[in-house]
Amino acid sequence: MTLSLDYAALSDVGRVRRNNEDSAYAGPHLLLLADGMGGAAAGEVASSAAVQVIRKLDKPGISGEDMIEALAGAVHRANERLSELVEEDPEREGMGSTVTALMFDGEQLGLAHLGDSRAYRMRDGQLQQLSHDHTFVQSLVDEGRISAEEAFTHPHRNLILRVLDGRPDSDPDLGMLDVRAGDRLMLCSDGLPDYVSDEVIAASMADGTPDSVVVELITHALEAGSNDNVTCVVADVVETDPGSGTTPQLVGAAAELAQGSTGRGEPTIAVRGGAGEEGAGGSAAGAEELDPEELRYAPRAPKRFLWLRRLAVLAVVVALIGGGAWFAYGWTQKQYYVGTDGDYVAIFKGVDQEIPGLTLSNVYEKQALQVDKLPTYSREQVEGNIQADDLGAAKQIVSELQRTAEECAAKQNPKPSPRPSTPPASGKPPVSVPPKPPATTPAATPGASTTPGDGTTGPDDCDGVR
Repeated sequence: MTLSLDYAALSDVGRVRRNNEDSAYAGPHLLLLADGMGGAAAGEVASSAAVQVIRKLDKPGISGEDMIEALAGAVHRANERLSELVEEDPEREGMGSTVTALMFDGEQLGLAHLGDSRAYRMRDGQLQQLSHDHTFVQSLVDEGRISAEEAFTHPHRNLILRVLDGRPDSDPDLGMLDVRAGDRLMLCSDGLPDYVSDEVIAASMADGTPDSVVVELITHALEAGSNDNVTCVVADVVETDPGSGTTPQLVGAAAELAQGSTGRGEPTIAVRGGAGEEGAGGSAAGAEELDPEELRYAPRAPKRFLWLRRLAVLAVVVALIGGGAWFAYGWTQKQYYVGTDGDYVAIFKGVDQEIPGLTLSNVYEKQALQVDKLPTYSREQVEGNIQADDLGAAKQIVSELQRTAEECAAKQNPKPSPRPSTPPASGKPPVSVPPKPPATTPAATPGASTTPGDGTTGPDDCDGVR
């Protein structure tokens, strides 16, 4: 005798929701549930895609620790599939799905979990939750900020923190679990535990067959006012003859994809409808304008194609810096100043600044005026560079410097006074004329300045001219 699974799966759209975004699969070696989210039809796409990829693990030959590696690989492949679907249709951006899977090798269970769907085990009348919710309220419980009872009624109990969403950080929890004959396993979407207490769930799982238990659990959720899809997978670990098999079951949103692929090499799968199809509350009447699933993980910042986003931001930053640098360089090339080029005065275009690898100024027009022909004060000004508002102002500065140099040159080399070259024709001795007394020059007032063009040369009065 060996251990095997006797299972049943059922999904219901619920009393409020307009479409079923849950998908589930049950087979001899795999129990799988995915709860899609994202609004519109994206949730259906996400959960269906995840189930269609991961359900391929339902085959013999994988056992022990190899199940963990197989589950991790399948979840990552499902994540890549979701990324491809978003690339094909950008409107699907933001969709995601929970994943809770139990892989069975006849002796042990391998668990993969991501999101807020749950896995339970009933053993000896005791109900144990096998998975750990990746939700905001669960983090509060883990930190001791609220109790489990408070989490059950918390207004943000549906805010999910980790999901399968096509982004590179969607890693599941993984673990190995022991199993024995008599264990009852159950997977469910959040539409059940958010409205039905653990005590009621335990009472329902205590008796009946897997088929009756899934119906009873979904009925409890609908009667409790669940406004979400409700999906359950129940499996009993039983002793059976080797070789006995059971037909896999597929329910919820993924069932339509399975129907479309029948007859093309896919294994035979029993597609089961939801309980709501037979009057258990599948009406969409009273649906809210805003689908609650759109808000389940809306606060999360988008991380898909992070390298592309970072590259785009970097390109914008580089463009802004480059544009600013080009604008600044253009501004510098409209500036002028008067300085020295070797021994001569020159007009420069640009600004007198140095940046490694970049020339910000160059000689625009070299003058014939030598720097050492200027008095000390003017020479020091030119050597320190004289800023000009524009080219005209720079030329005006040069003209003033030229005038100053000419005045200093005239003062240092005065012209001699003219003398009579011929004695008087009459032969008479020349008449001596007394020299005219020099004009009295008023004493210069200390600190007084002179105005260019009045015959003076500036503050230093040609001092230092060579």
